[in-house]
Amino acid sequence: MNNIRNFCIIAHIDHGKSTLADRLLERTGTISEREMQEQVLDDMDLERERGITIKSHAIRMDYIRPNDEVYTFNLIDTPGHVDFAYEVSRALKACEGALLVVDAAQGIEAQTISNLYQAIDQNLEIVPVLNKIDLPGADPEGVGQQIVDLIGCDPDEIIKVSGKTGEGVDGLLEAIVERIPGPTREEDKPLKALIFDSIFNTYRGSIAYVRVMEGTLKKGDPILFMATGKEYDAEEIGYLKLKKEPVKELKAGDVGYVIGSVKSLQDAKVGDTITHQKKRAEKAIPGYKEVKPMVFSGIFPTSSEDFEDLRAALEKLQLNDASLTYQPETSKALGFGFRAGFLGLLHMEIVQERLDREFNIDIITTVPNVQYEVDTEEGNRIEVDNPSDMPAAGDIEKVWEPYIKASIITPAEFIGPIMKLCQERRGVYVNQHFMQNNRVEITYELPMAEVVFDFYDKLKSGTRGYASLDYEFIEYRKGDLVRLDILLNGEPVDALSSITHRDKAYYQGRKVCAKLKELIPRQQFEVAVQAAIGSRVIARDTIRALRKDVTAKCYGGDISRKRKLIEKQKEGKKRMKQVGSVDIPQEAFLAVLSMDDED
Repeated sequence: MNNIRNFCIIAHIDHGKSTLADRLLERTGTISEREMQEQVLDDMDLERERGITIKSHAIRMDYIRPNDEVYTFNLIDTPGHVDFAYEVSRALKACEGALLVVDAAQGIEAQTISNLYQAIDQNLEIVPVLNKIDLPGADPEGVGQQIVDLIGCDPDEIIKVSGKTGEGVDGLLEAIVERIPGPTREEDKPLKALIFDSIFNTYRGSIAYVRVMEGTLKKGDPILFMATGKEYDAEEIGYLKLKKEPVKELKAGDVGYVIGSVKSLQDAKVGDTITHQKKRAEKAIPGYKEVKPMVFSGIFPTSSEDFEDLRAALEKLQLNDASLTYQPETSKALGFGFRAGFLGLLHMEIVQERLDREFNIDIITTVPNVQYEVDTEEGNRIEVDNPSDMPAAGDIEKVWEPYIKASIITPAEFIGPIMKLCQERRGVYVNQHFMQNNRVEITYELPMAEVVFDFYDKLKSGTRGYASLDYEFIEYRKGDLVRLDILLNGEPVDALSSITHRDKAYYQGRKVCAKLKELIPRQQFEVAVQAAIGSRVIARDTIRALRKDVTAKCYGGDISRKRKLIEKQKEGKKRMKQVGSVDIPQEAFLAVLSMDDED
């Protein structure tokens, strides 16, 4: 009898999937009342506070049916946010079914649809679940109709539950048994195990979470990671309960963990295939790819003594999170730091927050940038993710920028503000599709650079929080992009440089100059704050010099005496300007970086 069920939960942020997972753990007796806490599977404080899943989790449960049959459930939890889409795709690959959880008060959102399409592409059995039916604002009929329109199921197939009160959870457990197919148990074939997640343990090395697709993995087997070609021994294998439970073997269809003293997280990459060293599988499980960062930003310690601490902190974070990349860089203005690559803005925010909380390091981050491709006059194509690496304007033939396809779901009354926002951000309209309950899905193609700043915040504020956004990278397109330099007394400040569209450069330059004029303290000499593209200055502000009243000692007498003193002072100021340097306070950097939030 095939009594294993491998499934995941697909839901938008805040639709209650972690709470529903808590109820499943309770009903199957996997967790005792004493161990119970909210969002059991979210083990980071950050995840609990924000109510989002950052790392995916997996847990094994034993469900005893009323007729005493025992079924093994492997719940492979997935992150809901668009930045972690690749992790979601690997978790779906490890399952045969998915619970589509929709909030009965909020209805279907953009990320739910995007993850649902991924699940349908992988041929997963979808079990629709309507959650939060106990809320006063719940509309089970209307939202149920949205689900019917989306996946074409019968209204009777939708299971209505409340993750908070536990209502309807027993019916859901039965539906998992009856509707989700068991895995194929091809134990005699060569071993193929998919790594759908990996975590780093200081003492044991990298621990791979795997779903065995074919064959059998026994304790002590010599194993091979097919994408990286690394060879290790499976020192310990086991099931993922709340704590790890060692076993002698994992068979086809099982979900578990493998420990093999893997020294680096880079060796056990998500999406890789594990096989035996001797009896190898011919082909790896398809779909593996390197995770490419999309957003880049400089990270600098506010005090230069913290540089080594920051390096150690980033190393430790990278052990937990293989998608974080970084390399050292120096800036004249900010000193020594690192250029870090992130999957998206949420990922960047979480890394910054973790550096602050877990390692107690104060950092300054530079303006987030995306990666551009530049064709030079010599016929080379280079990748640029740092404005200071952009070649001089005369050496550039073409600049290519990344474009994304954004799908926004919103109540129909907010179509106007959304279209206005997308047009301002150089968006290309694709189509719109009206859904049930007066909601509409609008699709735009947008430059990634226009989205990474504050697009999401503006979208939320323009629609009173009702719109939801999902996006995917499509291609690089040619763009009219320039490097905007900020000069102080004719010296460029590299940390304030940015790559921007030519049409927006003047407006942005004016804004930065005005802001710096407010924030840089006055010096003994006049300071010119300029914004320039190449050698052409496009905006300027002047910080006036502090002046001593040198004519105060003149009582009456000829005007030429006063003029002589003022000329003498002017000479001194001129000499001072040649040797003087301007210190930019930290607040000025921070204000310029957060300036786009204040528009």
